Amino acid sequence: MAEERGRGRGRRRDRDEEQQSEFVDKLVGINRVAKTVKGGKNFGFAALVVVGDQKGRAGFGKGKAREVPEAIRKATEEAKRNMVRVPLREGRTLHHDGKGRWGAGKVVLRAAPPGTGVIAGGPMRAVMEVLGIQDVVGKSIGSSNPYNMVRATFNALVNQASPRSVASKRGLKVQDIVGRRTDGASEAGMAEAADA
Repeated sequence: MAEERGRGRGRRRDRDEEQQSEFVDKLVGINRVAKTVKGGKNFGFAALVVVGDQKGRAGFGKGKAREVPEAIRKATEEAKRNMVRVPLREGRTLHHDGKGRWGAGKVVLRAAPPGTGVIAGGPMRAVMEVLGIQDVVGKSIGSSNPYNMVRATFNALVNQASPRSVASKRGLKVQDIVGRRTDGASEAGMAEAADA
């Protein structure tokens, strides 16, 4: 009976390790924080972590503790609990451009053609890498506070819509919506050719 119990625990541990290995986590920032108490100051650490599976799911979390590893562990756990799914085009870029805002932090994200790479700075780059986006152009306007930038980036990503979801809302076929997008691009190309 004791052996059976032990075996069950081992399986659970293996399953947890498998789940952890499928996620990639990146430490965005770490701050030393202080709490003033009667005897002086208690120092601790605050960590900001983003976690993703590089297949369109990502989340962020923050954690505080007296030691750095414990703060990172808490932040990682919170990030895994708060994951969101973002639709990706061809598994490499966004479906359309987007804007996000949180407090004084504003970000602009633009879909990019293959081979562009991730053109984004600091916290935005970390979010894109854990999400699995390979081609994107991002610009941060306003606050450079990592907490605000990460939240603004997630705000922009959550508002992404795939052609399939738009088609189902409008009661159309996916080809109608994608067809319109390519027609608009070809019309713009013809207009540019006429101007030249």
